[in-house]
Order: sequence, then structure tokens, then C-alpha cells
Amino acid sequence: MKRILIIATDGFEQSELMEPKKLLEEAGAEVTVASLDDGEIKGWKDKNWGDSVKVDLTVDEVAEGDYDALLLPGGQMNPDILRMNDTVIDLIKQFDGANKPIAAICHAPWLLAEAGIIDGKTVTGWPSIRTDLKNAGGEVVDKTVTVDGNLITSRNPDDIPAFTSTLMSALKMGEKLAENGQRIPENA
Repeated sequence: MKRILIIATDGFEQSELMEPKKLLEEAGAEVTVASLDDGEIKGWKDKNWGDSVKVDLTVDEVAEGDYDALLLPGGQMNPDILRMNDTVIDLIKQFDGANKPIAAICHAPWLLAEAGIIDGKTVTGWPSIRTDLKNAGGEVVDKTVTVDGNLITSRNPDDIPAFTSTLMSALKMGEKLAENGQRIPENA
């Protein structure tokens, strides 16, 4: 069973955490949500607060060695808060140093820039952060999903099926998702 860590805090883009989490769990993965504090974190949906998600562990309780991959949902507030936390940035660096898949969508590639791991890499993200990604040394493209080494990046909630499928493929989870999120057998 593959173990995936999601790091998020209040203001995460609701669909970018909940949809990949659901798809990964349905495919047999164990998904852990870590945040800065215990309790729950509240999502952002359609320009307003959305649903809450239970926090399984704080980032201080997480060890990179316990997981096969890291998933970073976007939303404007979520990564902006997280990139100011040294523990979060250190965890991202540890996953990168272990060459484990790091999947970041929307505004979450800000965290990759903050960790200093996109220099010379091809990445994508939400349009408003692309200059930041370029300034951090990334080669920025406008594609549904971009893979460079262990980094998987996508632009927005519309990219979630391809984003999640690409992470599953990187983890050799045995199935892929079509653009509409439907499962495609590995041998199809």
C-alpha cells in the first residue's frame, strides 16, 4: 500500500485536496493530512469558506521516511501561509532529497520555489505565480500537468484528474485516470 502525505492549512483550495485524496484512497493508498496545528482545517470554495478536513498529524509529527509521496494542494492562502513555516519547507526538501514524488497544484508550486528545488526544472502553476516560479529558476510552461524528475505540477482544479493520475503513475499504483476522472485499467 502506498502512503501519501498531504500538507495543507486553512484556505486550501477545497477540490485540490479533497478530490485527489478521494481518488488516491479509492485506488488503495493510505492518505495522511498534516497541518500546522491539530484539529481541522477549512477549505476555500467558490470565493468563500468551504468544508473542513480533519488533521491527522501536525507537520512536527511527520517523518518523510514514513511516506512514498507528498501532495501539496493550492489555494492562494494555504501555500502562502505554509511557505513561511521552516518545518514545512524542510519536509519538502527531504522528500526532494529522497527523490520521492512531490505533486503540487495551482498556487502550491510557491512551496517548491521557497524550498529552492525548481531551479532548472520545468514546472507549471496558477498564472499569478508563474513569474515567481521563473524567478526561482524554473522553466514555466502552461500545461495540464508537467513532470520533471520527481516534481509533478498542475495549474488549477480542472487539471485534478490528470494531476492525480500522474501521481498514481509515478507511484506505480496500477491504474490511470482519464481526463474526466474515470479509471482506465493499466493494460488499456
